[in-house]
Amino acid sequence: MRKFFGSWMILVFMFLLDIYVFQAVKIVTANAVPKARLLIHGIYWVVSMGAIVTLFSWPYITSGNWFRSWKVYLFAIFIGIFLAKLIAVVFFLVDDVRRVFVWIYTKVIPQKNDSVTDVTTGVPRSVFLSWMGIAFGGGLFTSLIYGFGNKYRYQVRRLKLSFQNLPTAFKGFKIVHISDIHSGSFTDKEAVQRGINKILREKADVILFTGDLVNNTADEMDEYSDVFNQLKAPHGVFSTLGNHDYGDYVQWKSKEEKEANLERLKQVHGALGWRLLNDENVLLEKDGEKIALIGVQNISGRGNFHSYGNLEKAYAGTEHVPFKILMSHDPSHWNTEVTKKYTDVALTLSGHTHGMQFGVEIPGIKWSPVKYIYKQWAGLYEQSHQKLYVNRGFGFIGYPGRVGILPEITVIELS
Repeated sequence: MRKFFGSWMILVFMFLLDIYVFQAVKIVTANAVPKARLLIHGIYWVVSMGAIVTLFSWPYITSGNWFRSWKVYLFAIFIGIFLAKLIAVVFFLVDDVRRVFVWIYTKVIPQKNDSVTDVTTGVPRSVFLSWMGIAFGGGLFTSLIYGFGNKYRYQVRRLKLSFQNLPTAFKGFKIVHISDIHSGSFTDKEAVQRGINKILREKADVILFTGDLVNNTADEMDEYSDVFNQLKAPHGVFSTLGNHDYGDYVQWKSKEEKEANLERLKQVHGALGWRLLNDENVLLEKDGEKIALIGVQNISGRGNFHSYGNLEKAYAGTEHVPFKILMSHDPSHWNTEVTKKYTDVALTLSGHTHGMQFGVEIPGIKWSPVKYIYKQWAGLYEQSHQKLYVNRGFGFIGYPGRVGILPEITVIELS
């Protein structure tokens, strides 16, 4: 009963939102020829009603055998329309507040002819603010549609990081860092292969993957195992688990089924030729000198994500190693534990945020809505002598695209 009531509340809200936005549509089309105005109004209501029907038909759509990517795009378009209207509404609300104040002013302050605005006439809406709302909302929707074409535009980001305690033998040591593959979202194997080719061309000394191999289930990697098993490096390929790898976002028939899925996923890492570090460490050796690579299961500094890892356990045995690299999926772990208790961990590599797959990164401006959730959300961060790098993600989830925040392959040279 509660679910039914909630669905109807959403329906009513969406319908009222459509009516409210339509008032602005009528304003900006007031001077159009009748046929054009009728066409625009018709398209608006066809799209709006289509979005509502899609929402309430979704349980039936997702249970069918429809083409998976088609469903993902359909859902993304629906969300894009909804968000565009919410953005537009901000401008319309500003206009309505203005109208209320103008109406009060005309009621309270006598006019030149000692009369006031007729209540039945009211205060007209602002054409300018109506256009602004539609422009910003339409701009958001257009950018989201444009972003569909960016999800496989892998960007190689290079940086050289200096550390005082780095052993001489590891000067110039090249690391390729990738994160958040989310293989269950892929629909273009050739495009993914192009990303892998970019990694291989770097000829890295070691390749490090910091979690979220799949969206939910281990079998999502079946189609792409022959792509990712191509990743090789002289010092190996190492990996950790991310929050999506545990199957926490799936309704399992039993606890045993969920555990079996996790075990299979661990086997997938091994089949790919990757060394999965589950709260453990390994020493990398070069010319008689060593550095420690530490990997933890998912540890989050935010209560809405489960924490499975144990850094104390993973760290044990590396006390004597002067230089340490930590692989930890969630960057919120860095401030909540790493910089407080493990100050000798020189470099932490994370992912998780994807940069929200939406934002602006141009010279002088780096912004994404995710910055209001995660203090460290993309790129390099430093505190005292410790460094954190947050990879923007190799794959995508939810929204099948990227706007401003492209998929990333990070190349780090130690010095």
